[in-house]
Formats: sequence, C-alpha cells, structure tokens
Amino acid sequence: MSDASDATPVPAKTSEPHPLDALTGGAFSAATSGERSARIREWLSTQPGVEKLQEVFKELSARDKGAARAVRERLDEIRRAEGQEAIAAEWAAKAEALLAAAKLNIADALAWQRDAAKAGAPLSREPLSVLKQRLNERVKTIEDLQHRVQVQREAAVLLAQRIEVLSTKPWKDAQSALELLNADVGRWQEQAQALADDSAWPSVEARFPALLDASRTQLLVVWEAFQSALAQAVLAAEDPSAPLPPVPVWSDELRQARGLPPEAGAAAKTPAPRPSKPQATPEMREKALQAVQEALAKLEQETAQGHGKASAGAATALRAVLKVHGKLIDAELEQKVHAALVAAGELEGWQRWSADQVREDLVARAEALLRRPEGQSLGGRKMQETLRQLREQWKQADQGALANHALWKKFDDACNAAHKVVEGWLEKVRAEGAEHRAQRLALIEEVNAWAQSQAAAAVQDWKSFSRALHQFAERWRTGGHVSEKMFAELQPLWKQALAAASAPLEAAQKASLERRHAMIDEAGALGAAPGLRIDAIKALQQRWQAEAQAVPLDRKHEQKLWDAFRKPIDEAFNRKSAERERSASELSARDRAVLEASKALEAANASGDAQKIRSAMAALERALKEPAGESGGSENLDKKADQTLDGQAQAATDSVADQNDAPTSKPVPAARPVVAVRGDDRPGARKAVPAQPTVTGRGGDRRDGRGPRDSGMQGRGRERDGAAAARGPRLGDAAFRAQRDAMEHAQGALRKLAAQAHGEALTQLLSAWKSRDAAQLPSVQELGGKVPPTARTAWSQAIAAPAAGGAPEALLRLEIAAEVPTPADQLAARRALQLQLLTRRNDPSPAQTWTQDVARVLEGASDEVGARRLQSALKVLLGK
Repeated sequence: MSDASDATPVPAKTSEPHPLDALTGGAFSAATSGERSARIREWLSTQPGVEKLQEVFKELSARDKGAARAVRERLDEIRRAEGQEAIAAEWAAKAEALLAAAKLNIADALAWQRDAAKAGAPLSREPLSVLKQRLNERVKTIEDLQHRVQVQREAAVLLAQRIEVLSTKPWKDAQSALELLNADVGRWQEQAQALADDSAWPSVEARFPALLDASRTQLLVVWEAFQSALAQAVLAAEDPSAPLPPVPVWSDELRQARGLPPEAGAAAKTPAPRPSKPQATPEMREKALQAVQEALAKLEQETAQGHGKASAGAATALRAVLKVHGKLIDAELEQKVHAALVAAGELEGWQRWSADQVREDLVARAEALLRRPEGQSLGGRKMQETLRQLREQWKQADQGALANHALWKKFDDACNAAHKVVEGWLEKVRAEGAEHRAQRLALIEEVNAWAQSQAAAAVQDWKSFSRALHQFAERWRTGGHVSEKMFAELQPLWKQALAAASAPLEAAQKASLERRHAMIDEAGALGAAPGLRIDAIKALQQRWQAEAQAVPLDRKHEQKLWDAFRKPIDEAFNRKSAERERSASELSARDRAVLEASKALEAANASGDAQKIRSAMAALERALKEPAGESGGSENLDKKADQTLDGQAQAATDSVADQNDAPTSKPVPAARPVVAVRGDDRPGARKAVPAQPTVTGRGGDRRDGRGPRDSGMQGRGRERDGAAAARGPRLGDAAFRAQRDAMEHAQGALRKLAAQAHGEALTQLLSAWKSRDAAQLPSVQELGGKVPPTARTAWSQAIAAPAAGGAPEALLRLEIAAEVPTPADQLAARRALQLQLLTRRNDPSPAQTWTQDVARVLEGASDEVGARRLQSALKVLLGK
C-alpha cells in the first residue's frame, strides 16, 4: 500500500474578464492605474456614444477615479456642446427675425449681440458669426444713411444761404447764376429722393425723415420765391409799368434805373403804424365760458359733498381760471363764481362736517410711521417733528367738533409706539453729548497746558505757533454736537483758554505791524526820491520778506499791507519805464528811414508780387546799411585823432635819432629810455627804444622764426572799431521790430509764392502726360533749377511719343530717390529693387538718375495710381 496521498490538487482561482473590458480595450484588466488611463484615452479617441460613456464611467468611477476623470470630462464636454447648440439655435432664430423685419432698430441689433454674449452663445462659430456680421453690416448701412441725411440737411442750408446772398446782389448777377443754382437744387432733390428710396430707409430713426422733409420743404420754398422774384425783376426791367420785385436790393436798383427815389428813404419818412390790440373773438369767449363753467361745476360738486380739502383745491383752480379768462365772461356767470367761492370758504371754516375724516386721516398717518418700507424709516429728529405736527393737527380738529374717544385712543397708541424711536434717539443724543462735553473739556485743558509750555520757550516759531492755534480751533469746531445749555457753559471757558494761548502771538503781531508800517514809510520815501536806488529797494524788500516769513498775519490784512508797501515802488518803476519809453520813442533819421522801408515791404507782401517783394527787401537792406550823419562825423574825428597821434610819435622818434647822431666828444647825459609814448601801441608805429637783445633758450626765442604770441593781434581792436563805425548806431526798438517782422513776412510770402508756382508746374506736367501733349509741358524756369534743359527735352520727347508699356521699376526708383512711401502692394518690389541696387555698386543711384526715370515713366500711359505716385515723388525731388 503506498504512503502517498490520494487527495486531488485544488485548481488555482482565475478572475473572469469584465464585460466592458473588450469594449474599452482591456482598461478594466490593466495592472496599473497609468496603463488603465492610457487605454481609456485610446478608447475615447474612437468617439464612443453617450450611453457607452455613461456605462463605463459608472463602473470605472468605483475602481479608479483618476482614469474615470477623462470619461467624465468627455461627458461634460458633450453636455456643454448640446447646451451651446440649443442656445445658438435660439439666438440664431432671434437674429433671423431681426434681419427679416422690414424695420431694424439699431438698439435691438446691439442688444442682441450683448445679450447673446451674456447668455454664453458661441458668437465666434457659425451660424452666429455670420448672423453677427450681417447685423453689423445692416447697422453700418443704417448709420451711413443717417449720416447722409445730415449731410443733405447741411447742403440744403448752404444752398439757401447761396440764394440769400444772391438776393443781396444785383439782379443781373442772380440771373447769371440761375442756371448753375438750378442744377445744384435739382441734384440735391435727386440725392434726397435716392435716400428715401433706399431699402434701409424704414430702419432709420424717426427724426431723420422729418429732418429731410423739413430741409426739402424749406429749400423749395426759398427756391420758388427766388425764381418768382427773379422773373418779376426781369419783367420789370423790360416793362417800366410792371410791378417791382419783392427783393429790396433789386427793387431799389430798378427804381434807380427808372429814375425814381429808393423805397428806403420814402419808408423812413412815413412812420410805421402802431400794432392794434387784438379784439376778443366769439371763439375766444366761448372757450373762456366753457373753462369757467367746468371749474365752477367741480367746485360746487366738492362743496355739496362736504370735502373740505377737495373744495379748497377746486376753489384754487377756479381762481386760476378766472385770472386767465375773467375779462371774457358775463356778469351773471361772474356772480355765480363769487357765490360758489364764498360757500367753499364757509365749508372750509366749518370743520364739523369733516372732523371725523380728518381724525381718521391722522390715525392712518400715525400708524404708517412704523410701517414704512425698509430703508425709508424716519430718524429720531424727523420722527419727533412729525409726531408734534400730528398732535397739533389733532388739537385743531378737536376745536370745532365733538370729541371722538375711540379715534383718540387709536391715535394716541400709534403716537406712543412711534415715540419709542424718539426716546432711543434722545438717549443716544444724551450719551453723545456727555462724550462730546468730556472731549471739549479735555481740549481746553490741553490748550492751557500747551500755552504754559510755549511761554517757557525762549525762541518762538510764530508760524508753527499760529498753525497750532488754528488746529486747536478746528478741533473745537468739529468737537461734536452738545446741547445749547452745555455749549453756553463751555464756550466762555474755551474763549478764555484760547485768548491766553494766543496772547504772545498777538503781541508779536502788534510789533510786526509797527515794523511793517515803518517799512511802508521808508518805501514811500524811496519811491518819491528823484533817483531810483535799486540796492536800497532790494534790501528793503528782503527785510519785508523776512518779516512776513517770521510773523504770520491774517491773509487779507497782510495782502493790504503788501499792496501799500509795493505801491510807491511800483510807481517809481513805472515812472522810470515811462521815461525809458519816451526816450526810445524819439526816432532818429535812420530809424525813420528803416520804418518807412519796413512799411513799403509790408505793402509789397500784401500785393503778392514776388518782384515787388524782392525790390522792397533790397530797399530795406540798403536803409539798414546806410550810416547816419552822426557816424560820419565820428569817423572824421577818429581820423584827426589818428593824425595827431602819428605826429606826436614821429616827433618823439626824431628827437631820439638826433641824440644818437650827435658827436661823442661832448659829454651827453644818458638819455632816459622811453617807457611809453602816446600812440606807440598802434600797428606799424616806430619804437624810440632799440630792441633788447634776445636771450637764447628763453621764452622770447622762437626756433621757427615766428614773432611773439600777441604780435598778430595788435590790429584786431581797431578792425572791430572800424566795423562798428561802418555799421552805424544801434536801431531803436520800434524800428528793429518793424524791420524784423517785415523781413520774416517777406520771406514767408516768397516761400508761399514759390510753393504755389511749384505746384502749378507739377499740375501742368501731369496734365501734359495725361493728354500726351508736349506743348503743355512747363518751361525750364517754371520747373526750377533742379531740372536741366536736357531733362526737359527728354520729358517732352517722351510725352510726344506714342504711349508705351508701363515702367514700374522707374516709379520705384523715383520713390526711393525721393524717400516717399510706396503703396502696400508694391512694397515687396521696392525691397527687391533695393537689394539689387546694393549689388550694383558702380551703377548711379536713383537720386542721380531721377530725371531719366521720370522720362521712362512719361513714355508709358497715364493712370490715376501712377500719376499720384509720380506727383508725390516729384514734389520732393523738384523742391530739393
């Protein structure tokens, strides 16, 4: 028998595959979370349905929330897409309805876009993006139409102004302008009709069609009146017996042609009739009678019903009607009105009829005090005043009628309930009053302590002192509300403490006032002195500024003192300025000549003639260069003085030479060296003392053979003197300013004339190119000095020849030479050409060959774009 066990082995436990494992590609049987997430993402790329996604998410969220997150995000994305599709469909339907309507309101279109964005509609995706674009285009069309209406309105006003201006001119001028004006009015009517026929016209705002119709009506009325008046004027000119036109200027002209006096003089002799007072018509009387009867019936009805307040209002309304129509009614009705007003007054005085109604109204108002809406409840003080008014009105209601205890009980209970708000407010006010009283007492103690500490200080900063007092006063002013009785107790204490604290400042201010008054007297003395002492005035002003910075005063008082201080000094300086202006106003002969030449130049500037302007400029320059008579006299005196100096120097030199030539046998005393001789520092003068021997190697020895450093500067002073003498004396201020302004205006006028001539030449060149007519080409003088005759000849030949193909490269070279911008569609070609020019180093640049490039352009046919590009380039090239 064998020892081995006979038991059969148990098989290993095997896990069954998940039902969704095959669907998700083995995501449920994956060993790790990362592998499971990767398989879920691969499965999501196959775009599974919503039901499968929900089933997988339900099973997977219990096993692995990280892997289930991708499935949940896909489900959320699908829900959002479905929601956005529904929203997009809804807003697309609204947009289609707006576009399909015959009349589109701009505000509705803008509101659609705003509300759709708020609702989260996908405006950047179709179909909403297309609808949005269509709405924007429709709105833009409507706005453009409204703008054109405004333009038409302005054009109608301008046409009416033209007609009005023609009515102030002779009728023949108006007749000559009739045809052109008729064409303009017809064109305006066509444009206005085109606006009205536009498909978007029903969508414009309501005020724009009214504006256009009003403009059309006004223009047509003015135009028809102008045509009829002009026709009447033509008929009156042909037939003397025909009536004159209603236009005053034309009628006066025709009267003068007939030999009659003007109408204005005859009208001035006869006074205008005074306007008569309008009389009352039957319609006016009937209207007044009806208004008074209605107001009277209303008053009688309120009086019969016993409504005191309503009867008072009706009586007021009846009195107002009588003020307007009282003069148009008869006596019987007027008597009824007065009787009704008396009855209403008796009803208002007899309060027994309406006492209970007034009391019930007071009860309702008292109960409504605590039933006000949230945020509109009354405050304590307002509640107290309202309750006081209600109780006073109750007393007045009780004076003329029997008491009603039931209503009084309800009224008193309502007032007591509302008075609790007043009691709470009063307690709060009392607590705040006690707190504010303590704060004010503490402030008084603080002021007293501060005053004692400031009294012990040796040196005072009065500005800081005044600032501290002002801060104390501001704190007292904003110290909070206290009762009148408490304020009457605290105010004397505060005034006493503040007066004691400000006593040192007041003493310093009093001393400062005395010093400032003394400085004012000193300023008056300096201002009255015949000579103006600037140093003394500056020192006095510095003393004033130091005093003002040291001791502050009241702003208004300090300003008055400063005005009194500066008044005599300002008067002295004004006298000096007047004397200076009076001396400057005395013109010399040279100043008068310069002024006359300046006026002549200004007149030439106004004429606009370049030749006259240049001649006047030359005359002004000659007037500036011509020396005055005094300058010639001074030159003669200088010449005489130079001759005298030359003679003295020559005499001194001869005396020294004679002493040197004398025989040596006779002892001759040593001659004293001439240290300085008058005039010996002049250029070329002979020196009496022989030159001293030079020492080798010193500063005076120059190896290059040049003289001393300042040897060449000896004549510079004399040259400057001669230039100043040639220039003449300085011009006066008026003459200098006049000639400077005239020169500036002349140069500006010449520049403007040159620019005009340049523009006309360029226009002629473009017109000659367009018509291929070389005879219209400007001359060399008109083109300017930048264009040689050979270039002009080449341009003429290019224009005269038949038009060839275009030259885009030549236009690009011209724009590069002129450094002007190129159209956007030609920028790539310009960059390519610039790169080619960089490789052609030996070729001439476009700035050197621009005249040949112009000829190449002119060989081609003229078009609008090419002409504009050529014009912009030649503007720069011809003006360089």
